[in-house]
Amino acid sequence: MGLEDAKEQVDHAFTRDDLRGLSNENTFGGATSFLRRRYTKDLAGVDIAVTGIPFDQAVTNRPGTRLGPRAIREASTLQSPDAPYGWPFDVLSEMAIVDYGDLAFDYANIPAFPAALQAHIAGILAGGAASVAMGGDHYITFPILKAYAEKYGPISLIQVDAHTDTWPDDNMDRVDHGTMFYKAVKMGIVDPARSVQIGIRTTNEDTLGVNIIDAREVHEIGPAEVARRAREIVGDHPTYLTFDIDGLDPAFAPGTGTPVWGGLSSAQAAVLLRQLAGINIVGGDIVEVSPPFDTTGATAIAGAHVAVELCCLLGWRLRNER
Repeated sequence: MGLEDAKEQVDHAFTRDDLRGLSNENTFGGATSFLRRRYTKDLAGVDIAVTGIPFDQAVTNRPGTRLGPRAIREASTLQSPDAPYGWPFDVLSEMAIVDYGDLAFDYANIPAFPAALQAHIAGILAGGAASVAMGGDHYITFPILKAYAEKYGPISLIQVDAHTDTWPDDNMDRVDHGTMFYKAVKMGIVDPARSVQIGIRTTNEDTLGVNIIDAREVHEIGPAEVARRAREIVGDHPTYLTFDIDGLDPAFAPGTGTPVWGGLSSAQAAVLLRQLAGINIVGGDIVEVSPPFDTTGATAIAGAHVAVELCCLLGWRLRNER
């Protein structure tokens, strides 16, 4: 590579003019925007805004997910500069994707956080883009769902997780990453009959009417069949996909706050997400990546792959609507 070629590879996060197209840059240098997309708050013409939510004050066990967005961005630079493998279209060339940066909030004013996040996502939606959020602990999905429900009405939820996060909590102001979907169902934000939780392997007797495909069933029937059932459950209803990285087995994602054995493999997750193509997905997130508990970086790498697949799922829907 000559000097002139190298000049063309300087910090696409800042110098990129076209929001579409591939980025062939050194993986070990440059600004670590998500997939080398441009950092911008300008949503004109944007299809998908990827944004970080570095919040982990709601955890019940190990902290550290506030560092998740930064780690996922860095891991995303390891992705191939070509189109994501296995998809019949090039999402990076066909869709305008930007890195919208992180939500700024006062870490010492936790009661103000939910409204700040809801407004942050509502701004993205008002700008005509869909959001892909990088957490942060799983509580962040609750304010995000509120923003989506304001636009779409009650949302279908596809949740990949070791935990249902529907433990009872009638104090709607509590900030807890294990009760927010209880609140979302009770408040009518999520339609339980059209929602499904995949990979569950902790006991919670009251499902609130949400469909459950637990980890054992995933292993028994396979991820393609799980995806078929999930598609059948959500139908063509507006759907939000939330992926807690502890849905993966700790062997594949050790860097998380509440790891539980018996989870999905990376290969199963890849098939599952790919086979969900065609659902009416309107947004998604990847949460609970905690870099301090992962010496290898494997968890952030998995998280980056999930975020890419979310972009592809959104892109596939948008492509077929045009």
